[in-house]
Amino acid sequence: MSDYRAPTREFEFLLGEVFGASDHYASLEGCEKLTPELLDSVLMGARDFAEGVAAPLYRSGDQQGCRYEDGNVLTPDGFADAFRQYGEDGWQGLTIAAEEGGQGLPPSLGFMVTEMIGAANWAWSMYSGLAMAPVNCLISAGTPEQKAQYLPKILDGSWGGTMCLTEAHCGSDVGLIRTRATREDDGTYVLTGSKIFVSGGEQDMTENIIHSVLARVEGDPAGTKGLSLFIVPKMLVNEAGEITGPNAVSCGSIEHKMGLKGSATCVINFDGATGVLIGEECRGLEVMFEMMNTARLGTALQGLAMGELARQYALDYAQEREQMRSLTGPKNPDGEADPILVHPDVRRMILTQNAFVEGSRAFAFWLGQLIDLGRFGPEAGRQQASDLLEFLTPIAKAFVTETGQEVANLGLQVFGGHGYVADNGIEQVVRDGRISTVYEGTTGIQALDLIGRKVLANGGSLLKQVTALIRAFCAESASASDEIGAYCDELLRLCDEWEGLAATITDRAIKNLDELGSSSVDFLMYSGYIVLAYLWARMALAVESGSDASNAAYSAKKLATARFYFARLLPRTSAHAAAALAGAETLMSIPHDDFAI
Repeated sequence: MSDYRAPTREFEFLLGEVFGASDHYASLEGCEKLTPELLDSVLMGARDFAEGVAAPLYRSGDQQGCRYEDGNVLTPDGFADAFRQYGEDGWQGLTIAAEEGGQGLPPSLGFMVTEMIGAANWAWSMYSGLAMAPVNCLISAGTPEQKAQYLPKILDGSWGGTMCLTEAHCGSDVGLIRTRATREDDGTYVLTGSKIFVSGGEQDMTENIIHSVLARVEGDPAGTKGLSLFIVPKMLVNEAGEITGPNAVSCGSIEHKMGLKGSATCVINFDGATGVLIGEECRGLEVMFEMMNTARLGTALQGLAMGELARQYALDYAQEREQMRSLTGPKNPDGEADPILVHPDVRRMILTQNAFVEGSRAFAFWLGQLIDLGRFGPEAGRQQASDLLEFLTPIAKAFVTETGQEVANLGLQVFGGHGYVADNGIEQVVRDGRISTVYEGTTGIQALDLIGRKVLANGGSLLKQVTALIRAFCAESASASDEIGAYCDELLRLCDEWEGLAATITDRAIKNLDELGSSSVDFLMYSGYIVLAYLWARMALAVESGSDASNAAYSAKKLATARFYFARLLPRTSAHAAAALAGAETLMSIPHDDFAI
């Protein structure tokens, strides 16, 4: 089983040669200045934590899992110490504004840190990631007093946090939530109800857990419009931020899951628990949506992280495993067989992994920079950055997790029968990553958001901003070389087809909304392949424009992967376009009662 290695050379390439990190960070105002020296220090610190602290707990955390005993949850050995170190080292508040108690560094830096630590041990990283749920809610809508009461202890790692949305009778349809809140004379609320699938809802790593909870105040309207957001601590906290005693919050059970076994997924019961309102009544979903958008991008990073780990395992194995001879003659004449990496089909699988992982990482870097620019960039460009981010978020969440699953499954396939054996580690990656396409909104929900809210609702204006950006890149770069010119020709053709596809689906949906749902996933995947093609063209151009002769092998591999993506993966757009236009009738013609077996 391989040890995780942070892909620092990839970071250097994207930061320095593709995304112009020095100029980007110099342009930001209102956050801490990220000098090259500070950037390098943070990335190396995150690498050391990922490789030296989180990664050694990856397999043992899966083997031990979490244990539920009389309402308490015991996490795997080493998890608590790692969480304590994470907080003490300042990672929890890395990108939180200084005035809120954090270090105030740009959000894009957090993406890089999250990828490394998550790839090393996503189950462990769930605890630190979910602790940010109440932080984001409080920063978005909390009062100064509420922030002072809760933020310091979460940001220093003393307290954990959760996001409590789902209930047993409703998943993503949060309008059906039944958890209720009753106003008290002292301004607090009493909450009663149960939430399921609460990651980190109970654990033995911190002295308190701060739950962010969607509930309905008695008498408020049904549906999503009547939902409010509350902070409900496991242990009651006074105005000075000191624990005063237990709250009426308990863990009813934990789930026995396919993967991420070191991350406790809990049933949390609120039995007349005391909570405080965040923001205004009936406006909880507005605050929660901002947090959920952050969570969607975090889940995209999970798809990337699991893909990176899977490809490391697969590549190491393909270089070491010797079996059969190359079709063109021995490549390892001193051995009994050749490494399986010489075989074309193994190359196909490894190159597919490389193309998706490296393309998805470029996608993550782009999204991170858009968040930076939307918050801290020059005023004139903030709206455009926010618009692009709004359009790209559902694509990132769904496409990167779906292709991350493909990458993980290909990793297992490279191992052959040995991949099915737990000792080699790749089957854990497959199990751990599978949930990424499900939570924070399934692929189908992301697809409906993309085609419904981001395309149909605004007449395609957000899509046209993206295609305009790609066309501008092509106009500027097509003459760089014949290869870049060919990539740009294909991108321009796809931009025209993309807009036409969106227009056709919109026209059909006006007459029958089932046309929207029937085409949505294929439209999203089609969109994802184009986005990655644009980013691969940018990476290829950066390699061709570079002057670092010492990295000739790296550059050649990058260009070869770009060619592979355009020749063997981008053609999948044709199938997705055809399926998107196949019509709702191909799905809806059978009455739902007739599906019964």
